Amino acid sequence: MGTGTALAVDPHVVTCTLAPRFEAVRTARDFARTTLQRWGLPELFDDVALVASELVTNALRHAIGARPDPSGGAQGEYDFPTQPTPDGRLPIRISLVHRAPQVVCAVSDPSSIGPVAREADFVAESGRGLHLVESFSRSWGWHPLGSGKVVWAMFEAEPAVGPLDGHPEIGGRPALEALGGPVDIGGRHRRSA
Repeated sequence: MGTGTALAVDPHVVTCTLAPRFEAVRTARDFARTTLQRWGLPELFDDVALVASELVTNALRHAIGARPDPSGGAQGEYDFPTQPTPDGRLPIRISLVHRAPQVVCAVSDPSSIGPVAREADFVAESGRGLHLVESFSRSWGWHPLGSGKVVWAMFEAEPAVGPLDGHPEIGGRPALEALGGPVDIGGRHRRSA
């Protein structure tokens, strides 16, 4: 599977491996648009696209950091895998999961360091990404993987009647568990155990 291609075994769980360059943000937005349209949920696109952009940008900026390709690749190219490696390094991937009425946008990357929201500096050009993720999603958090992490944000595909009405599984656990493990969704900005 090449970069920028989507993988879907379950039509409601789709994943796209992203190329190691800043154009990956646009690829993630395009992937979100196509997937949400296929699911009949185009009204979620603006919020999901903004959050996907922030999560992919964070993965490129912080998880990969300023680790340019040591072989002297093109500017904006980074030394990280596009496929899992024998030593367990993971590529950056975006996944969208639809378990009505929730949609989860998840970005996995090779760093095991969790995201930390910092105090917004109104003069700085960066540092507001996780505040935007929190503002535009129902909840968000992260979960460590073997040699990396996944950062996720959950969205409501239908107007919610109440915070847990109709959700005996605690407001969206099936969509999060479809990503592959138990997840604590007790509130915003939670690390999963």
